Amino acid sequence: MSKEVMSRDAVERASVREGIGRAPNMRPKDASTLIILDGEGAKTKVLMGRRHERHKFMPGLFVFPGGRVDSGDGSITTADELHDQVHTKLITNLRGKPSGRRARGIALAAIRETYEEAGLLLGSCNNAYAPTHDDWQGFAEHGVEPTLSPLRLLARAITPPGRNRRFDAWFFLTRAEHIAVRLEELPTEELQDLHWLTVDDALQLELPVITVSVLKDLKKRLERDPDLAPEAPLPFYHMRYNRYVEETI
Repeated sequence: MSKEVMSRDAVERASVREGIGRAPNMRPKDASTLIILDGEGAKTKVLMGRRHERHKFMPGLFVFPGGRVDSGDGSITTADELHDQVHTKLITNLRGKPSGRRARGIALAAIRETYEEAGLLLGSCNNAYAPTHDDWQGFAEHGVEPTLSPLRLLARAITPPGRNRRFDAWFFLTRAEHIAVRLEELPTEELQDLHWLTVDDALQLELPVITVSVLKDLKKRLERDPDLAPEAPLPFYHMRYNRYVEETI
């Protein structure tokens, strides 16, 4: 069962606002985002930052930390593994050929991108941690080994076709208590104006259309499932027969 959440014309208008140009259809790339929750109930805050104006994809808009999965993400050693139900949800809904390594990579990309864009290292302290991939050396330098078990899934969304960037993005949740290290200087300049905001305040920002939907999903999730049950069903946003629809997975 699916329901239309946006007309084709509305999708096209959003594409102009978000700085996405027309392009031949391309296969979506695996990507992930991490929504960090600080607090409880209606006072819960989330971390968001503004994308640099030089970006071709969603310039100047506020987003959660996240990005594309890198080839080495799935092979990174971790202190623990994804919750079984989170792992199952991922691996049974992956496009193409599913694998445990690919599912891990999607989750780990969200953790890596949160370090790169927000200077937050999520995991447990381990001064002997020695990942082999260059993109993860920051975790070794600060003695943090990533942990996967605290991650929960909130939503999934595929960028509509005909764009110069397309992602099959998974939105993860975790609590701020799992932040092991907070850096004063950010490793990159991909996100600016980082802020902890309530969901209602975040909805007042200039946001991509999908981020608006995900924030509203988050508000509902916190109301009905404050403990973030790992088996919770997820909204899945994508184009189907020229309609932007929401399905449940």
